[in-house]
Amino acid sequence: MKNSPFSFKWEGVMPAITTQFTADNQLDLVAFKKNLNAQVNAGASGIILGGTLGEASTLTPDEKNTLVATTLKEVGAKAAVVLNIAEQSTQDAVEAAQNAEAQGANGLMLLPPMRYKATDRETVAYFKAVAKATSLPIMIYNNPVDYKIEVTLEMFDALKKHTNINAVKESTRDITNITRMRSRFGDRFALLCGVDTLAMEALVMGADGWVAGLVDAYPEETCAIYHYIKAGELNKALEIYRWFMPLLELDISPQLVQNIKLCEVATGLGTGHVRPPRLPLEGKEEQAVLDIIATAMKTRLDISDYKKHL
Repeated sequence: MKNSPFSFKWEGVMPAITTQFTADNQLDLVAFKKNLNAQVNAGASGIILGGTLGEASTLTPDEKNTLVATTLKEVGAKAAVVLNIAEQSTQDAVEAAQNAEAQGANGLMLLPPMRYKATDRETVAYFKAVAKATSLPIMIYNNPVDYKIEVTLEMFDALKKHTNINAVKESTRDITNITRMRSRFGDRFALLCGVDTLAMEALVMGADGWVAGLVDAYPEETCAIYHYIKAGELNKALEIYRWFMPLLELDISPQLVQNIKLCEVATGLGTGHVRPPRLPLEGKEEQAVLDIIATAMKTRLDISDYKKHL
């Protein structure tokens, strides 16, 4: 399969899309496609498949292939289709990248080796091996908080000669890293914020885009913040961001998948079902999330004019 006709840049809002399941633990492609189209209609520039929010660790290879094919068919002419690569071995990562390219994906989001805490040298070698094995553009996911491996400036210096490594999902939680990357590399790497609660700060500091989580339930609010900032309408963006923050904080939790899927139910963009070992929230934990959602839904803002910037 050839790549979809959509030519993209690493910029804009790129939802880390959730995988929708039925009550009996099967893929719910009807609900999945409804969410995909809501993202694109709101102004998302790309869809990232197979991340943590996509519950990729619980999906079979056939299910992953089905999600890629469905996304390409449904929105591939309107938004980039990016597959997350999070494998334990270099060979598995290479094969996953090549399979994604054969299916027609537009790009890859690449994590460091999973489980094994690789050294800097080993991590760079892993990234280089994948880059050499595919022609697809690659976004390195830099998240030392969750994955215990930081991709340092020196490591990016070693990677810059690989022209298809051309973006970074910046999740170090250190906003000054945006400036450090720009000062060291200029525009060599596109920078996308990967932490919902730091998105406005990162975008104001010059990030090119936002790999978002709560966008799965609130695509218009997320895209509005991005487009208002890029248009210089910071006061409008800030008003939405302040309203959004209690919801955005649901993304920085070990139960982010359950949290966000509850939000999707509230906005009609998901089934709410998660796949074991994840279990639905219950008791006080569930009620706390439902209270945050209820407050947000009662005070939702009119943001319809942001679409003039699309």
